[in-house]
Amino acid sequence: MRRREFIALVCGAASTWPLMARAQQPRMPIIGLLSGGTLEDEAFRVNAFREGLSETGYVEGRNVTFEYRWAENHYDRLTTLAAELVRSQVTLIASLGPTLAALAAKAATAEIPIVFYIGADPIEVGLVGSLNRPGANITGVSILYNVIVKKQFEMLHEAVPKPNLIGFLINPTNSNAASDTNDVQAAAGVLGSKLAVVQASADSGLEGAFAKLAKQHVDAVVIATDTLFRNQVDQLGALAVRHKLPMICSWPECTTAGGLMSYGANISEAYRQQGIYAGRILKGEKPADLPIVQPTKFDFVLNLRAAKSLGLTVPISLQVAADKVIE
Repeated sequence: MRRREFIALVCGAASTWPLMARAQQPRMPIIGLLSGGTLEDEAFRVNAFREGLSETGYVEGRNVTFEYRWAENHYDRLTTLAAELVRSQVTLIASLGPTLAALAAKAATAEIPIVFYIGADPIEVGLVGSLNRPGANITGVSILYNVIVKKQFEMLHEAVPKPNLIGFLINPTNSNAASDTNDVQAAAGVLGSKLAVVQASADSGLEGAFAKLAKQHVDAVVIATDTLFRNQVDQLGALAVRHKLPMICSWPECTTAGGLMSYGANISEAYRQQGIYAGRILKGEKPADLPIVQPTKFDFVLNLRAAKSLGLTVPISLQVAADKVIE
């Protein structure tokens, strides 16, 4: 081979080395975040998820990227949004809620790992076959609403004298609506209360729902765990104050806004755990082998200012048990 031809061959090969090296580099993992809410309202959830993810060594923008899909409280969009994430070839899907988001993700793919956050029993809604070994490509965090609502009713019976009729606000478009209503019916029956179920599927329907509750002369109201309601805690608090209704919900912010009490799983901790699971899966663990995470931390907030305006005397036992008391 002539010297000139040899040099040309070497130079040509060298010019392809950077391209080959880039082609051989692994693609940065992409996490698809699927939510029934909005970017503004879900920021705290995403931040908690990022915190958990970072504990496994993954930091957004450094060695992992996010692909966001927001349904903006229109749950009927979740199926389409989940399909978009699958077409985008994300590495993992993190469903931030509601349960419909997790169900949409599961229906969209049997291959891409899914880590969910839900309030329902994941076995009952058909997401997994076992809490200890979920199987297939899915695992996640469940706050088990049926356990929480039982405790909420017990608290109402301590704080409100003879709550014979208790209102229950539910979003009928949530896939948990029927099971949650059954759980609440059971909790009310154990304590001898009757239930008045009122529905609202948009924030514009909240005023009408509370007007119905007031017209039925309910003694207290329980708010279902739902993304729509979580994102309207200020309005819920204001409506409870206006209609003079003792209200209990699952989020501390609801009590700060004017509700009587809140009791529920620590949401930030739940999303942190979801982030940890996402990182573990990116490192090679299989969703099928990761047990469903159940809450170990619960927040109980009591608003004595609201109790006073309602003419209620809250037992000392409840005041002592509260993690936070608003006076």
